Amino acid sequence: VFGKDINLVLVLSNLSSDRKSIRVDMSASTILYTRRAVAEILKAATAVELGPKQGKHIRVKIPYTHYGKYLTTDKRIQVTALCEVMRSQGLKLLVEKTIILEDTNIIIKVPRRVVVNRAVSLEISYANPLPEPVSRCVLYVTLMNQQVKINLARLAPRERSKIFFEFTPRRAGPLQLQVDFSCDKFSHVKGFVTIAVAPA
Repeated sequence: VFGKDINLVLVLSNLSSDRKSIRVDMSASTILYTRRAVAEILKAATAVELGPKQGKHIRVKIPYTHYGKYLTTDKRIQVTALCEVMRSQGLKLLVEKTIILEDTNIIIKVPRRVVVNRAVSLEISYANPLPEPVSRCVLYVTLMNQQVKINLARLAPRERSKIFFEFTPRRAGPLQLQVDFSCDKFSHVKGFVTIAVAPA
């Protein structure tokens, strides 16, 4: 989840009946959706001894403080592990994983019944998932081809807050509402909901 430390486990297994010495070079970078690297956030190397038919786990932690300021709006991190079996004429194995961090910041609560030409109030809650305060918070609410900008108070670390947004639907049928939350530490955290508007 965005704002939390990332904990990974690399599982190594020796399927042979011989003892193996393995060098593991690990790296992680924030990337764009095109897989182009933005910034390297982790580089580590370790040596592992595996007995016959033995397996081992290597635990890797990427703290938020290492990746937070380098993350793009795509919220993607590419992790690679190059495993080289020593004294084996260059036998290597490359393991890759792309992590897409989830946002749990926006929650939109809609009344059970929404009727055309009657005012309705929605509850929109938003959060700061980071271990540090954020300021210059702003919420963009897009509905019926109109966008409303709402300036918000600063949020303390891990704080959640909410506003009430009132509008009057002008036609029956499905209506999509989109919310976009930004601040000085991150931007474009989105939430959306489809509202079923009943006839009057």
